[in-house]
Amino acid sequence: MSKSTLLRSGPPVPSPASAAGGSGLVSATTAGATAPPALPPAARARLDEAFRATLARGIHGLCFSPYLEGQQPGDTIAEAQIRERLAIVRPHARWVRSFSCTDGHEQTPRIAKQLGLKTLVGAWLGTDAAINERELDGVIQVARDGCADLVAVGNEVLLREDLDEDALIDCIERVKRALPGVPVGYVDAYFLFEKHPRVTAVCDVVMTNCYPFWEGCPREQALAYMQTMLARTRAAAPDKRIVISETGWPDQGSAFHGAVPGHEAAMQYFVDTAAWAEAEGIECFHFAAFDEAWKVGAEGDVGAFWGLWDKHARLKFP
Repeated sequence: MSKSTLLRSGPPVPSPASAAGGSGLVSATTAGATAPPALPPAARARLDEAFRATLARGIHGLCFSPYLEGQQPGDTIAEAQIRERLAIVRPHARWVRSFSCTDGHEQTPRIAKQLGLKTLVGAWLGTDAAINERELDGVIQVARDGCADLVAVGNEVLLREDLDEDALIDCIERVKRALPGVPVGYVDAYFLFEKHPRVTAVCDVVMTNCYPFWEGCPREQALAYMQTMLARTRAAAPDKRIVISETGWPDQGSAFHGAVPGHEAAMQYFVDTAAWAEAEGIECFHFAAFDEAWKVGAEGDVGAFWGLWDKHARLKFP
């Protein structure tokens, strides 16, 4: 998710097992799946209570973007806007993940630290070499200022084919040299760490994006599917620290093969993944804190509806 203007690695044909790099855990599904019936009142009441309890207890991490309606990547973001949005999520997560260190986003880690949050700080890399330089300089400065607990050099760069493997490794190694003592890694879809062992090897921390939705997995099988994604990452990166850097479920939009957005589906996925991650001691970042209206064009009609809070910062659930 995040700034990507490209759909994730979903299957080009109805079966998730046929997706390039897909886990193959789920049997073939059909396009145009319909939403399951609403839960009976008693079951819905239990889900509502579980969601409220999970949010009140707080989760490991939330993916954070401060964009308001009408804003998009490239716009300059003000400190006050970031502070207001971070104050909303502060009671509900121990970490926040940011995606960029330019255009005002470099302020997010400092403000988060002031609010007592830990930070996974990202440098956004793409096809523009000048912007990449600014991002790398920015993330190094943020970390040198003591505001980064983890650093991610790039997000889905290999998935989008924005940089080749050698160029990406050069960027990761440059940041590692500049930041001794700060864990540095890279974020991508789980199967890219299998395909690029040299990238995996250079990472202090492997940060894997796991989206059952984008492989057409029905919500009922999604937690097991995501666990298989994590298992494959672990197999590709033995003895490495592994973080689930993104996972989530949209509450509105079109179905993707067997994966159907929905209010109850998004709530249940949040509850299930949070409970599992806590029980297993897994560092997991839920995508996302807030809906982002600009993503409708970038990621289809589901793109704007991954948040726990809507674009106006109103909690959407229960």
